Amino acid sequence: MAKSAETQQTGIKGRKKRHLWLKIIGGIIGVLVLFIGITFVVNVISKGIEKNKIESYGQYVNVDGKKMNVLIEGSGEQTIVLLPGQGTASPVLDFKLLIDQLTPNYKVVAIEPFGYGLSDGTDKERTTENIISEIHEAVQQLGIDRYILMGHSITGLYAVSYVNAYPDEVQAFVGIDSSVPNQPGMDVKLPLKTMKFAQDSGVMRLIKKLSGDPFKSLDYDEHTKEQMNLITNRVSSNSTLMNELGHLGSNFKNAENLTYPHDLPVLLFAVSNNERNKQWIPLHEEQAKQSAQGKLIPMEGSHYLHHTKYKEIAGEFNEFMKQLQLKQAQ
Repeated sequence: MAKSAETQQTGIKGRKKRHLWLKIIGGIIGVLVLFIGITFVVNVISKGIEKNKIESYGQYVNVDGKKMNVLIEGSGEQTIVLLPGQGTASPVLDFKLLIDQLTPNYKVVAIEPFGYGLSDGTDKERTTENIISEIHEAVQQLGIDRYILMGHSITGLYAVSYVNAYPDEVQAFVGIDSSVPNQPGMDVKLPLKTMKFAQDSGVMRLIKKLSGDPFKSLDYDEHTKEQMNLITNRVSSNSTLMNELGHLGSNFKNAENLTYPHDLPVLLFAVSNNERNKQWIPLHEEQAKQSAQGKLIPMEGSHYLHHTKYKEIAGEFNEFMKQLQLKQAQ
């Protein structure tokens, strides 16, 4: 009898503990649901308010029945077609510091692909073939038939396919810490659903708010910084950009054996202090050697070299083009 009573007492205590733990877990879940609910509502309201604060820039061209935003500045004899890194919210504003350095000597056409900046989104799969075809259509709509292709990051991947597809149009390629088709680690599976949930729920907005202004220490004017933040909140993790990320592995895989044409001048700026990829400079050295007129310029800085080294990039580019002209004149 004594054992039975003791067993009953132990069972009662066990049930109380389970009940207590269930209440604690239920409370934590309730707090998380409330937290997500609040961030979601704040995000929806904020997006509605911010939408009216975003100012138009550039002009639209009709591509595949949709609107693609481009900015054209400068009136030089040679044209630069400028393309962004993956996920850059507002390519035109992101490149503003560099564009201001280039326009005294060149006509600059900054393109915002579908899903970026003020351009429309698209349901078309974000394969390299579709992306470069759309960019090329935008260039054709503008009546540009000869140009220098310049771009940041993922442009390095797309550009190898682009210059081989349109060899009679591209006069040179300039990469700003640009991707290399055979760089390692690009077959990783990204948590796309988690990333989209974090953005749509407003959690990323909160994290961004707590992290401070990413453009604060840069040379952009305050108005440009404000506009970049507004557009970032609007376009980040949209379905077009998520689709592009989903194709990242296959796009790299399909391009791993592609090289630049031997007669295409290639100028590459690459971060010299890339701690995550010790082969970053050797990979770019190998790529520069693919061209008979290839040059690599290592620069210390962050992946977004054009945020801090825009004057140096423009200066080195001008010198590179002068040397090309001298060789062609000989």
